[in-house]
Amino acid sequence: MSSRVEPLRRPPRLGPGARVAVVAPSGPVPEERLQAGLDALRGWDLDPVAAPHVLDRHGEFDYLAGTDADRAADLQTAWCDPAVDAVICARGGYGVQRMVDLLDWSAMRAAGPKVFVGFSDITALHEAFATRLGLVTLHGPMAAGVDFLKNARAQEHLKATLFVPETVRTLASDGTALVPGRARGVTLGGCLALLAADLGTPHTRPSARGGLLCLEDVGEEPYRLDRYLTQLSRAGWFDGVSGLLLGSWAQCGPYEKVRALLADRLSGLGVPVAEQFGFGHCDGALTVPFGVTAELDADAGTLTLDEPALS
Repeated sequence: MSSRVEPLRRPPRLGPGARVAVVAPSGPVPEERLQAGLDALRGWDLDPVAAPHVLDRHGEFDYLAGTDADRAADLQTAWCDPAVDAVICARGGYGVQRMVDLLDWSAMRAAGPKVFVGFSDITALHEAFATRLGLVTLHGPMAAGVDFLKNARAQEHLKATLFVPETVRTLASDGTALVPGRARGVTLGGCLALLAADLGTPHTRPSARGGLLCLEDVGEEPYRLDRYLTQLSRAGWFDGVSGLLLGSWAQCGPYEKVRALLADRLSGLGVPVAEQFGFGHCDGALTVPFGVTAELDADAGTLTLDEPALS
């Protein structure tokens, strides 16, 4: 495995009639939200199919959507089905860490490149798809997520990324530069807590060296964010990173406190840091492709992809 974050292979874009499998690798999925999500995807002229265990509930642990084995089987079966063009997660929550080691990565690699979409707990799968499959993935809204169902910006940005990715090669921030400057690298990242939890596991990269690291989180008090950032720093995971993009920090306390913490922990890296980039647990979340070479202009608040997310 390379010690630098390298560009990954881009899956084909979607077209009318493409079959999209919806899976639940993490938490339980409300049926009415799943149905609304499937309807929205049909409205895009896609052919969505719900995996067999998407609405399951774990018998003992109510924070899981069914058993680990069933959640893994749903994802693997969908990915290995030649009729399926994309796999979209229904929601996050918690559970990927328990099922990711049950996947047959050789079989999934043999199935070829496909579109994969999710965020939050799905961060661990973004890392695994990068290290095991070498594929670009999409950090974006999920099929049964409130943002996908209710927010036009989130829907339209994901739709454009899936169908006409060349139209969304530049992503713009709503904020300012925490640390000014420009940087080039390959995008990666996701939910801060999950990246910290992934350290030392078989499916994570040794560091973010050469990468444009995207970070966000939800519902974590500042001292917990401090702990995750400090853990990643002590583990050497930030060594050699090219730049950072910070997304949403919903329910993490007053933003000025979070901002001060982020500046304290990240400004010493000596690389550009751009804030409020509008991805993650926020209204109208943008879809960010992971695994593509891009340029970050922290002063202008833009991320410009060298090529579209999908081929």
